[in-house]
Amino acid sequence: MARYTGPVCRLCRRAGQKLFLKGERCLTPKCAIERRHTPPGEPKTRRRRVSEWGTQLREKQKARQIYGVLESQFRKHFAEARRRPGMTGENLLRILESRLDNVVYRLGFADSRSQARQVVRHGHITVNGRKTDIPSYLTRAGAIIGWTPQGRKTDYFDIVSADIRRRRVASWLALDYDTMEGRVIALPERTEIDIRVEERLIIEFYSR
Repeated sequence: MARYTGPVCRLCRRAGQKLFLKGERCLTPKCAIERRHTPPGEPKTRRRRVSEWGTQLREKQKARQIYGVLESQFRKHFAEARRRPGMTGENLLRILESRLDNVVYRLGFADSRSQARQVVRHGHITVNGRKTDIPSYLTRAGAIIGWTPQGRKTDYFDIVSADIRRRRVASWLALDYDTMEGRVIALPERTEIDIRVEERLIIEFYSR
C-alpha cells in the first residue's frame, strides 16, 4: 500500500481526534478538529453501527497514521513486538517510539513526524556519529542523535537551533542545547507515551 499523500486533516476528522500530523498548526484554532467535528464526506442521515472488527481496524489505522508507517512496516514492527518479552501492545508502541524519525520529532528537531522523516532522508541526522538516512532505523538506549556537518549548514538548522529551547523534549530523551545533540536515556514506558491509542484493539486485530 502506498503512503497517503492527501490532506492529512481528513485523517484527524475521520479518527475524531487530533493526530498531530501538522505540527504546531494542530494547537491553533486553524486545526480541522477545532473547526469541523464531523467526519469528511457527505453527511449521513443514519449512523451505521461499527462492528468489532471495524473498531479494531480503525485503531490500527490510527496508530499507523500517527507514526506515518506503511502497512508492511507496521506488520514487521508488530511481529518484532510479539517476539520480545513483555506485553505485546507496550512493546509495539515502544518500537514505534524508538524509530529514528519519531526520535527526531520528539527531540524537537522537527514540527511533525513527516517533517522529521524528510530531515532524516535528506541525510542531515547522525546516530552515534554516523550519518543515517533511514527513518525506520530503531534507536536503542544510549544512542546519540546529532546533525551531520552538511545538515548544520542549512537554513533549516539555523531555524531549529534558534527555536529549540521553547520546544518540548520527551521525558525519555535528553538534549544538549549547545551542541544540538540528543540522547536516548531509555526506551519509554507506556505512561511516557502520550498518544491516545488502545493497543489492546490492535493486538486483537492481528490475532484474528
